[in-house]
Amino acid sequence: MSGDPDQEFFADGIAEDIITALSRYSSLFVIARNSCFTYKERAIDVKQVGRELGVRYVLEGSLRKAGNRVRVTGQLVEAETGKHVWAERYDRDLADIFALQDEITGAVTIAIAPAIAHAERKRAMRTAPGSLDAWTAYQRGLWHVFKISREDDALAQKYFQQAIDIDPAFAGGYKGLAVAYLQAATLFHTRSPAEAYRSAEALARQAIALDGTDAEAHSTLATAMLRHGDYDGALAQAEIALAMSPNLALAQGTLGEALIFSGQPKKGLVAVRTSIRLDPHDPKLANRLNNLALGYYFSRDYEAAVEAAKRAVRSNPEYPLPYRWLAAALGQLGRTAEAKEALKRGIEIAPATFDMYVRQRVPWHRPEDYAHMREGLRKAGWEG
Repeated sequence: MSGDPDQEFFADGIAEDIITALSRYSSLFVIARNSCFTYKERAIDVKQVGRELGVRYVLEGSLRKAGNRVRVTGQLVEAETGKHVWAERYDRDLADIFALQDEITGAVTIAIAPAIAHAERKRAMRTAPGSLDAWTAYQRGLWHVFKISREDDALAQKYFQQAIDIDPAFAGGYKGLAVAYLQAATLFHTRSPAEAYRSAEALARQAIALDGTDAEAHSTLATAMLRHGDYDGALAQAEIALAMSPNLALAQGTLGEALIFSGQPKKGLVAVRTSIRLDPHDPKLANRLNNLALGYYFSRDYEAAVEAAKRAVRSNPEYPLPYRWLAAALGQLGRTAEAKEALKRGIEIAPATFDMYVRQRVPWHRPEDYAHMREGLRKAGWEG
């Protein structure tokens, strides 16, 4: 907006880098640079842009320079309605122009993908069930699967299966159904674990066969392999996902979980913290925080484990897993009264889940980590 050709070069570089970065998200259909740049320096309504390019969202921005300071603004608009989905402003010192370009590109890209995902789920829930296409059925499934309840998980399975039935060549239905099956087994006990993990792995592999560039599908396969106790396979799939989409929060979280359970908790904590930083409003934040808690616990940093578990509980009080790590960490610290309360609450919320993880060792728990967990729970007052 300054009319300075040097600043136009900088602005064009940011726009081009954002286009490239967003194109790495397989869930996004991103218009190429040449088509986007035809709208430069033209007063065009975003609704018109949406119609002409066939897109649902328009990302627009501006750059102003004053002295050695630069201000970049960005806003994401739903083209059909003109409604703002996201907006942000970045004020920076103009020291290293290329480093600044990379910083702003990263910040905008990281914000946009979750913003669009949230907007798409809301849009899907406004659509009449009788008129769903495969994409909308998939988004409705995501809406329910992220609610993390027995009833919602069952509805999620229904909508993911509907997406598959509508379009068997659409990868989203398969990877979504895999996630719902994994939750059904690990949290709600509506499917037997062995059957659910086999089915989830097959579904994730089918999604990858349909779209090998889908980083989310590779992340889902990593989780399914981890549930079998296949640490090497899980780590390999998570690394593939990150090579495709380095800023994908799901892939970072999956990598962190696999590292933590495979005996590398300190490395895993780095990846989980990165995942949370990439998507601080993740609908499954409680799960990420729970992984932080157990990573700290396995590292024998019990104070940090307590804080992470409490954050997980605050983010979703009905999510049962953090109570177990909270009780164990408090038990290790000798805070017996608090530990007993956390233990009681964890058993009350989901007794079957507690039994599954504590009375028997699940395949992804190493024997020494399992023994360490039970030690903390006994100190918390568990008498199993």
